[in-house]
Amino acid sequence: MLYEKKPGVPRFECTRYSEKKSDYIVLIPIINEGERIITELKRAKDHNIPDVADIVICDGGSTDGSTEDDLLRSLGVNALLVKKDEGKQGAQLRMGIWWALENGYKGIITIDGNNKDSIEDVPSFISKLEEGFDLIQGSRFVKGGHAENTPFVRWLAVRLLHAPVISLTAHQRFTDTTNAYRGYSRRYLEDERVKPLRDIFMTYELLAYLSVRATQIGMKACEIPVSRVYPAKEKTPTKISFFKGNGNLLKILFRNARGRYNP
Repeated sequence: MLYEKKPGVPRFECTRYSEKKSDYIVLIPIINEGERIITELKRAKDHNIPDVADIVICDGGSTDGSTEDDLLRSLGVNALLVKKDEGKQGAQLRMGIWWALENGYKGIITIDGNNKDSIEDVPSFISKLEEGFDLIQGSRFVKGGHAENTPFVRWLAVRLLHAPVISLTAHQRFTDTTNAYRGYSRRYLEDERVKPLRDIFMTYELLAYLSVRATQIGMKACEIPVSRVYPAKEKTPTKISFFKGNGNLLKILFRNARGRYNP
């Protein structure tokens, strides 16, 4: 099914493999993740994640065969959304968030599709959503979390720059702020003081903004332990280039601190 572009939501195509089975949804934005996303979905299936949350792939236009219908269906994926419009991760997430809200989900969990994160921890996010938290940040740096083979420059940037700035902006301490493994309540995403479905969020702006807006407007936020494991002898799986990509992240970080993304 083709959904035409609307304000804040890109044009996209939806292929559904099964009906809604859960109150919670896991959105996985990808583009050409190859074996990484396949392995991640196998891990999810091995840990019965499709039994507790519907898994939806938010694809930016993969051409590597990792999103073939029979494959995704066999791995327990509920639906495939394919962006047919401009924008990168932010647009993919807006597409997924809109679809999730339209389909009546009570909470949304996001996770990268490059098999670095502990997708088996999805039930922990659901538990916190059911407790009434509006933003749940996964962290490898809190007690019970696990970090392995984290590139030193990335570790330094998160711990000494990104996390402190986000924490100051949010008025609450967070430790792993570049981590996209998050949970969001429906109440948070539908609040008129938030408005995540805006075309201003094209790349990584939405992740930075949603990190801070919940506590700014008095909603409940917390961190929970997760694992993030980088491959030991392979190229770091990331879509962020060292100079241009990291430079853009810094611009977004400080624009966010100045309230540039607030409605």
